[in-house]
Amino acid sequence: MEFTKSLIKGKLIKRYKRFFTDIKVKDKVVTAHCPNTGSMLGLLDENNEVYVLPNDDPKRKLKYGLEIIKTRKNLVGVNTHMANKIVHHGLENNLIEELKNNNSIKPEVFFNKETRFDFLLERNLQKSFVEVKNVTLFRDKYTAEFPDAVTSRGSKHLLTLIDATKKGYKTYLLFLVQIQNMKYFKIAKDIDEQYYKNYLIAKKAGVNFLAYRCDISSKKIFINKKLKILDE
Repeated sequence: MEFTKSLIKGKLIKRYKRFFTDIKVKDKVVTAHCPNTGSMLGLLDENNEVYVLPNDDPKRKLKYGLEIIKTRKNLVGVNTHMANKIVHHGLENNLIEELKNNNSIKPEVFFNKETRFDFLLERNLQKSFVEVKNVTLFRDKYTAEFPDAVTSRGSKHLLTLIDATKKGYKTYLLFLVQIQNMKYFKIAKDIDEQYYKNYLIAKKAGVNFLAYRCDISSKKIFINKKLKILDE
């Protein structure tokens, strides 16, 4: 996925009210939209290098959107709205080994009245649901983690993927690691023990788990490497 415009470099001042970030760009302070509802644990230190996307849409009050934060020498893509676009690009270009050569790729498909999954794939006679989770947390040098806060919604998705598996669908949960240089992925069970338990139940029930890392720059973000998932 290429950015529609050149990103502008700045320094993070603070995030507040969840959706706002104050950023110093050259000699002025601008307020940028923060397109991430998560805790963004470990990303929000003052003076972290950031990259924002300018917009000239008259309907939008904020003229910048936060896209990337650099912390501990790694670029991290923080725009959760980009995650499905990155995965869609990866599916169309066969960048995900386990999900290649699909006959059709349908985004945002309802499984039941309460839940829709991010993608429904069809390959020959096999239908597969794919749920995507955006990953921005890392607490050691090479291991990405999810979640960064307790997620009851995430647990619900795991249980619904189990239900879809029982109904004959092939099911995948793809952890999209928008963090440079990661080699491994694991569930942050100290942050959400229930999510970890449901992950193990889902794995035993036949849900497939994948973790793929992105190549990140100020020009584009795309899937480029599969990561090993650590269960402990």
